[in-house]
Amino acid sequence: MPYSAEISRNNPTCLLFLIDQSKSMASPIGGGGQKKSEVVADAINRLLQTLVLSCARTEGIRNYFHVGVIGYGATVGPALGGALAGQTLVPLSAVADNPLRIEERVKQVPDGAGGLVSQAIKFPVWFEPVANGLTPMCEALALAWMAVNDFIVRIPTCYPPLIVNITDGEASDGDPEENAAMVRQLASDDGHVLLFNMHVSSKAERPIEFPDNPDLLPDAWSRMLFRMSSKLPPRVLATAAREGYPVNEDSIGFMFNADAVAVIRFLDIGTRVDAKNLRG
Repeated sequence: MPYSAEISRNNPTCLLFLIDQSKSMASPIGGGGQKKSEVVADAINRLLQTLVLSCARTEGIRNYFHVGVIGYGATVGPALGGALAGQTLVPLSAVADNPLRIEERVKQVPDGAGGLVSQAIKFPVWFEPVANGLTPMCEALALAWMAVNDFIVRIPTCYPPLIVNITDGEASDGDPEENAAMVRQLASDDGHVLLFNMHVSSKAERPIEFPDNPDLLPDAWSRMLFRMSSKLPPRVLATAAREGYPVNEDSIGFMFNADAVAVIRFLDIGTRVDAKNLRG
């Protein structure tokens, strides 16, 4: 069956995030006060930390994943900073060893008596929020194609790579559907590359999550993003169902009008791998 390969140090997969860094990403998300660029950066950094922790063993971080971030706005290119700058895909152990900085943040946790109490936590930062320029999505997808194609050539038996594109507007450099189709046509021995798309919004409207019909979407741009997206593979479909989403075998890896909470949930569901699927 496709999308069933084990993920191991000898057979890793890759996760690549394409992040819209155009000027409009400086506007607030979902009717709130935080900028879209800041919400997305926090979500990516939180996800990277979760991946590091999930792959931590007594001897260190096992490289079950190679990960990367491509930003597209005033410039297009790898967007991780510090020692990882300029690298499109890096082993997870390199991510663990090279945060830009460690911030101290405060979160609310249960106090055991029905209330909440503030707790200081360490929050590694690898990716900074940026909002400048236009939206050269076609160029970003072309760069993603090159990076993922190279990965598959090196590791042809891998679980199919996942690319997640997060944007708040239309491409400024042409029609991205052709580039998206080229990305989805790439395939390992285990199946075609997965391309998920997320539209982040300034509107305080309910997100449209994992739709199965483009007619549910409000405009031509959202329907284009729907067409650009892959169907949910079995692992992701099962995870989404467990989380209460009304998904079916035709559901697409796409979300429209995402707010801060939806961004985090989408990334978690799309990238979650059970420990039992990690071997060696």
